[in-house]
Amino acid sequence: MRLERWTRNNCTLGILSCGTFQCFTLELPDLDNQPDISCIPPGKYDYYFRDSPKNGPVLELRNVPNRTYIQIHAGNFTSDIHGCILVGDSIKFLNNDEIPDIANSRNTHNRLLELAGKSGVIEIV
Repeated sequence: MRLERWTRNNCTLGILSCGTFQCFTLELPDLDNQPDISCIPPGKYDYYFRDSPKNGPVLELRNVPNRTYIQIHAGNFTSDIHGCILVGDSIKFLNNDEIPDIANSRNTHNRLLELAGKSGVIEIV
């Protein structure tokens, strides 16, 4: 998998590719990899399928510097994120906070889980 992203003042947006499948991503802004308030740094990370007590089925990244429990999961708003990565089929403004949101996240996330397999590598650039 490969995630190409761009940063804004209030969030980080991206396009995640898994084979021919593509979706949009939403993360927190780049605040120097601070836990719970920042996106993670670019790099190559191993991931594995996990059933999270909080987020249900997820892809969890391993060996993220100074971070734990970094997951790719469903959600729509930056308020749904604590350092993780949300996926969806489009970027929209769903609430009134002027921060882009991600739409159709649950269906997009389920499709990604089908395609990504139980483990692999994600490159974030």
